[in-house]
Amino acid sequence: MASPEDHGSAGTSTEEWEYRPSPGLDQNLLQRLGSFPREPEPLVYALRSAGALLLRAWLRIYHRLEIVGRENLPAEGSFVLVANHSSHLDALSLVSAFSLARLHRVFPAAAADYFFSNMAKTAFSAVFINALPFHREVNAEQSLSVCSTLLENPGNVLMIFPEGTRSTNGELNRFRSGVGRLLAGTDFSAVPCHLLGASAAWPKGRTIPMPKKVRVTIGTPRSYKSLPDTRETVHEICRDLEEAVRLLADDCHPR
Repeated sequence: MASPEDHGSAGTSTEEWEYRPSPGLDQNLLQRLGSFPREPEPLVYALRSAGALLLRAWLRIYHRLEIVGRENLPAEGSFVLVANHSSHLDALSLVSAFSLARLHRVFPAAAADYFFSNMAKTAFSAVFINALPFHREVNAEQSLSVCSTLLENPGNVLMIFPEGTRSTNGELNRFRSGVGRLLAGTDFSAVPCHLLGASAAWPKGRTIPMPKKVRVTIGTPRSYKSLPDTRETVHEICRDLEEAVRLLADDCHPR
C-alpha cells in the first residue's frame, strides 16, 4: 500500500488539512436556536414560513391589521427598522410587512432575559419570530457588535425598539442611545415605523390579546452616513428617529 510520501514522490503534492466541524455540531437544536448567529435549519425555515401564514391570517382577521407605507421598505441592502414599543404584537405585526421570501432575513432584536429565558420561549422566539437575543443590561456592547455584524451581511433587516422596554401607557418614551451607537459612522439606513392600537389590543400584563385593530405605518428611510461618528451624532440620531416616529404617530388616525 502506498504511503502519502509515495504519492508525493510520484508528483502529486499533498497539503496538510484540518477538519473543522460546524460550531453548533455538538449542540442540540434548542441550544443552536438560542445562540447567534444561527446556522440555517431547513426544518426551522419550513416551520417559520408555515407559522407566518397562520400568524398573518390571525392578525388580519382578529386585529384587522393594516400596513401603510410598505413601499418605503428598501428593496436591497441591509437596514434598521425602528419602531415604538408597547405590546408583544409589535414585532409580529412589523414582520408581517415583509414578503415570505424575505422572512428569514428579518431579525427582531428581543430581550434575552425574557424571550430566551426558557425552552418554550426560546423555541417560539427563534423559530417563528427569528429573534436576535439582545442583552439589555449585561453585554450590551457585545449585543451591539452582533447587530453590526448582522447588518454587514447585505440584505439583512434588524428590527429594534429603542425605548428598551414596552410602554405601559402607549405613549412614546425616550429613545436610548443604542440605536445611535449602532448607526453612527455607518452607511446603514434607518426606517422609522409607528404601531397604533397594539397597546390596546395586547397591553403589558394581559395574557390574552383583545380583538382590536392594529395599524402599522412605515416612514421613509433616513441616512446618517454624512455625520461624523461622535457622541453628539449618537444623540442626534436618537432625537431624529424619535421625532420621526412621533410624527408618524401624529399622522395616524384610527379608521
